[in-house]
Amino acid sequence: MPDKNEDTPANEMQPEDTLELRALYKGFEEQHLIPLWTQLGDLMPIHPKPRAVPHIWKWAELLPLAEQSGELVPVGRGGERRAIGLANPGLGGHAYVSPTLWAAIQYLGPRETAPEHRHAQNAFRFVVEGEGVWTVVNGDPVRMSRGDLLLTPGWHFHGHHNDTDKPMAWIDGLDIPFAQQNDVGFFEFGSDRVTDYATPRVSRGERLWCHPGLRPLSGLSDTVSSPIGAYRWEHTDRALTEQLLLEEEGQPATVEQGHAAIRYVNPTTGGDVMSTIRCEFHRLRAGTQTPTRREVGSSVFQVFEGEGAVVIDGVRHKLNIGDLFVIPSWVRWSLQAETQFDLFCFSDAPIMERLNFARTHVEVGD
Repeated sequence: MPDKNEDTPANEMQPEDTLELRALYKGFEEQHLIPLWTQLGDLMPIHPKPRAVPHIWKWAELLPLAEQSGELVPVGRGGERRAIGLANPGLGGHAYVSPTLWAAIQYLGPRETAPEHRHAQNAFRFVVEGEGVWTVVNGDPVRMSRGDLLLTPGWHFHGHHNDTDKPMAWIDGLDIPFAQQNDVGFFEFGSDRVTDYATPRVSRGERLWCHPGLRPLSGLSDTVSSPIGAYRWEHTDRALTEQLLLEEEGQPATVEQGHAAIRYVNPTTGGDVMSTIRCEFHRLRAGTQTPTRREVGSSVFQVFEGEGAVVIDGVRHKLNIGDLFVIPSWVRWSLQAETQFDLFCFSDAPIMERLNFARTHVEVGD
């Protein structure tokens, strides 16, 4: 069968169709063999050819479905979480937002508890609205509130409880597809409830680690994942505000003109918060448009505040608060801000960088 990839040269290894050739191919099939000359364009394309496709999920459509699931589906053992995975239309019905990342909207009703468990996969939560839920990570109750990034690194026991009479929804991000495709997953049930129903405003991890520029002498060993359970919105907001103020003063503080951004980091290493997932937050001034870029690896964004758009392969998609979108590997994209535009982002960049596959192309003069 000739190579049909349009980006590769014409396949000269096209032997004449003979009975002997058919017998050869039949022998390959019987021995579970596939010759390279029939599939080079698929295995080694000129540039990434992702099966995943860009897609936008509208928060105004997701949230009602999550609310309906709260009325119809109990939370507890078996399913463990009332989490609804974002299934990329190009990935054959899997609940994968990309080949390496999983994203979901999770919904917890009034006074509900999601039981504890742990798994090898790394996970985080980001809250776009609401409050009143505590996630208990290795026995440490961590308050969840708007704009907060909450971490559950691999093999940490965790459960959630809603201490209010109102439901709450947030997004989950995990490396489930990467773990599943590489057969590295483990899972273990924990308590049917949570190990601590306390509702402190500040978690123990924050009390120990969240002091700017200071590291406790009791924690001198580097950790694979960040020991901070919650990265609070007040600090993220202040950092972004100061970047744009410094830019106004003529200082080189932003990544691009009108584009402030931060990366959440592990304070023991200065690296990413978890070994497989990068988390960032971006703020664009009204009227700002970022250059068009392509990157190896996949990224997922959620709009936190403001109005704007993402331009994907030349097509403009209007975005509002809560909307999520995925950018697969090597797809052209840029952001446009109509008002001040705040977006949370997570990606598989740590994997790509450690394996030396990372590559970025920014279009000059865009």
